[in-house]
Amino acid sequence: MGQILRVIAEEEQIKLAVITAPDMVEQARKIHSLSPTASAALGRLMLGASLLGNALKGDKDTLTLRLSGGGPIGSVVAVSDSAGNVRGYADEPQADLPTRADGKLDVGGLVGRDGTLTVSRDLGLREPYIGSVELVSGEVAEDLTAYLVESEQIPSACGLGVLVGTDRHILAAGGFLVQLLPGAPEELIRKIEDNLFMMDQLTTILHEDGPEEVVKQVLRGFQPEILAREEVSWRCPCSRERVADALRSIGEESLRELASEEKETEVSCQFCGKQYLFLPEDLLALLPEKTGDSAASDRQEESE
Repeated sequence: MGQILRVIAEEEQIKLAVITAPDMVEQARKIHSLSPTASAALGRLMLGASLLGNALKGDKDTLTLRLSGGGPIGSVVAVSDSAGNVRGYADEPQADLPTRADGKLDVGGLVGRDGTLTVSRDLGLREPYIGSVELVSGEVAEDLTAYLVESEQIPSACGLGVLVGTDRHILAAGGFLVQLLPGAPEELIRKIEDNLFMMDQLTTILHEDGPEEVVKQVLRGFQPEILAREEVSWRCPCSRERVADALRSIGEESLRELASEEKETEVSCQFCGKQYLFLPEDLLALLPEKTGDSAASDRQEESE
């Protein structure tokens, strides 16, 4: 389980969300056999998706982040529901790079910097709301900040971090998203910027002191009020019914071709790896039923 803290300060001119969720990232690491740097890349994207998804209003709303930078990991995808529960995957989960000169994981190098961050919000409307920005660094937090500032005109700052142990287990994972109301005084903005500059390393704070210390350091000099603590976790809503719906979408002809091969069709969930088996008769059962004039027409053709 992980946790998101929702915080306000300065008469709601400042809104802060802090997440700590090492178990969530550890679950992703195990499912996808992630390399250390891939754990950091996917983990950061999942944490960012959770922070944004938790702010959605509708119970069935979802948010998807896709990071495509042309690096060895390929595309990285994270999906959050409106509670902040997430799932995710990377095209090349075992891709890795040597650590940078400063000893940190080279997430930007693994993701690449020649591409985009795409944000899709499905709010139950006819079409999802989709926006994107060119990547700033591939380090995820900077790219997410750029999206919020450029595409949504929200003064924002984001920090995301994943601490990977020597045995590849996730020791700490979390982040923060601080946003100011439009028109916030310059003095307020400068104070937040100074606080962020003076912060200790994010993963060290989370590993040693917890999310409350992140609140104290980001909002040093203010009087923060914690409004809510909400649990978040890895969650994949896949089911046999959802997979069946996906198979129906490939069309009647393709379903008949699969069934004619007279062997099991195995479908794996891209997010959690769960496998679903469909026998030829299961595939035929997915075909649309013919009724009325259509059925009568078929019988007439057969008799001619």
